[in-house]
Amino acid sequence: MYLYDVFLICPVREASEEQKERMIGYISKLENWGLKVYYPARDTNQEDHIGYRICTDNANAIQNSDEVHIFFDPNSKGTIFDLGVAFALKKKLVIVNPEEVKPTEGKSFTNMIIEWSKQ
Repeated sequence: MYLYDVFLICPVREASEEQKERMIGYISKLENWGLKVYYPARDTNQEDHIGYRICTDNANAIQNSDEVHIFFDPNSKGTIFDLGVAFALKKKLVIVNPEEVKPTEGKSFTNMIIEWSKQ
């Protein structure tokens, strides 16, 4: 049994107000359905001047989640780290903002995420 139904991979430090509003709306929807959601901006103590503990806390929460959902922003460095953890743990991936995650020509990280979400 997992502690969380969903870990939301998303931008935190440099998330725009619009992104924050969309993520909070998405989380509210899931929580209204009775799912337990781990939202790093809310559930990970962000007071860490190095970032190591934040990465450790998020990795533990990902491991203790049934699946991960991603609000993808290619500029978020933490998103890339959390995705690596989730991939290594073979977690199911759901893209929250598919309208912003468009396939590219050839190999790309975006194409990998799209393919992973189909598994």
